[in-house]
Amino acid sequence: MRIVINVQNLTMRIGARQLVADASFRVDKGMRIGLVGRNGAGKTTMTKLLAAASVAQGTSQAVADADERHGLEAVEHEGLITCNGSVGYLPQDTRVGDLNEITRDRVLSARGIDALLARIRRAEEKIATTSGNAQAKALDRYTRLDHEFTMAGGYAAASEAARICASLGLPDRVLDQPIGTLSGGQRRRVELARVLFQQPDTLLLDEPTNHLDHDSILWLRDHLRAYSGGFIVISHDVELLRDTVNQIMYLDAGRGVLDVYHLGWDAYLKQRADDENRRRRERANAEKKAAALRAQGEKMRAKATKAVAAQQMLKRADRLMEGLEAERAQEKVAHLRFPDPAPCGKVPLRAAGLSKAYGSLEVFAGVDLAIDRGSRVVVLGLNGAGKTTLLRLLAGIEQPDSGRVQAGTGLKLGYYAQEHETIDDSRTVVENLRSAAPGLDDTEVRSVLGSFLFSGADADKPARVLSGGEKTRLALALLVVSSANVLLLDEPTNNLDPASREEILHALGTFAGAVVLVTHDEGAVKALNPDRVLLLPDGDEDLWSEDYLELVTLA
Repeated sequence: MRIVINVQNLTMRIGARQLVADASFRVDKGMRIGLVGRNGAGKTTMTKLLAAASVAQGTSQAVADADERHGLEAVEHEGLITCNGSVGYLPQDTRVGDLNEITRDRVLSARGIDALLARIRRAEEKIATTSGNAQAKALDRYTRLDHEFTMAGGYAAASEAARICASLGLPDRVLDQPIGTLSGGQRRRVELARVLFQQPDTLLLDEPTNHLDHDSILWLRDHLRAYSGGFIVISHDVELLRDTVNQIMYLDAGRGVLDVYHLGWDAYLKQRADDENRRRRERANAEKKAAALRAQGEKMRAKATKAVAAQQMLKRADRLMEGLEAERAQEKVAHLRFPDPAPCGKVPLRAAGLSKAYGSLEVFAGVDLAIDRGSRVVVLGLNGAGKTTLLRLLAGIEQPDSGRVQAGTGLKLGYYAQEHETIDDSRTVVENLRSAAPGLDDTEVRSVLGSFLFSGADADKPARVLSGGEKTRLALALLVVSSANVLLLDEPTNNLDPASREEILHALGTFAGAVVLVTHDEGAVKALNPDRVLLLPDGDEDLWSEDYLELVTLA
């Protein structure tokens, strides 16, 4: 069996914190690995290292350059990573690339046929805009390029790329738009389509179901089941793991250990529980024996003739405890409580006649919305309908082409952005929170961060090295210190492990202020218990009904 990625004795550290020590594993063809562990355990960092190593086989400078491209400058790592084939990597953060690039070209560039297609387009333009000899030369050039494109399988590949895109909810009209005109969810789908179209030997997928609707998730499961190469997938989507993986790697944040299980998801859960029960039994038995030995040793120490034997008993008790595997510590969960809202008027936020377009593409027009004190509104619409754009307009980050957003008496906004734009990557975690809450002293700032699991050295990490789940926790911490009375939440449960997600759902249900929510998470909508729904792009508003719930995962 061909080994594509081979990892030997990998150790990773960020500052004083060791993420994992002496991890060894491999990814062969046909290995379908689910990489799991709590938020912040180091899963994203590990896949970044693998991706960087795949493009940096060779000089130390190449490794350093690859580390910088993947945001690994603050990560210390030792060990050997070798890659013997092509690797396709889907990061959590897709805010990369040329925003003016046409979406279709971005996908096709995975196989390098975008450049040839661009030359064909230029030849077509020459044919249409010239005449005589110049037009004849352009026709000859077009014929040669078209033949070259056909022989290279370009048309078949372009058709395949379009099929993948359509399966992920990206129709032809979206493929002809510049990347910069797409929503965050659409851009995420473009990058996933690009990686799948690449057809590499190994896939590294970090939360691939984020921003996908129900049908696209089902298609992705089928695609991964039929995939002939190997892959590592980080996901909190249990059904995706259950349906697609045949091995599990569990990164234990408490022990700094990578446990490898050559089992599918359900068998892994059982084996992990069995392993933990075994550890507890072994520890309990060892503690009982060690206690008896220590008690006997202490009695014998009083007698000079038995001092040596007593010392041997005490050492034997210590050896019994040293030989035990460490127990898994109970995983910590961020304790989230949204702020008590600041006092405000009856209608703290109002929007009238909002319209927005990017170039010739109209996103929506004539949207009206009044956010009453304590109201709860869920915004629904297909990807690209303008849900994120609407929140950005309400937050004042973008300006509408027409219409206006009006702040009412006492308005205090809190905005959670799905792409984490509220976080300054050039600052550390503690600096971000200190900036958001200048009235708090350092002890109070670190206390808030500690409740979101950023304690000690973790609070001093650069924000750019945080995983998606850690960025989500930091962005939520910024909300907690805001005393906002209107929360604008854009996919707040993305990237979170199940326990952290439950914390957010509880906080949503107990917040006394107003909420405008954009989400694909049906559980988040249920927790919010909305009183109204706004449907985009038409801007129709209605009282909430359970009938709308089935649209949440589809929208």
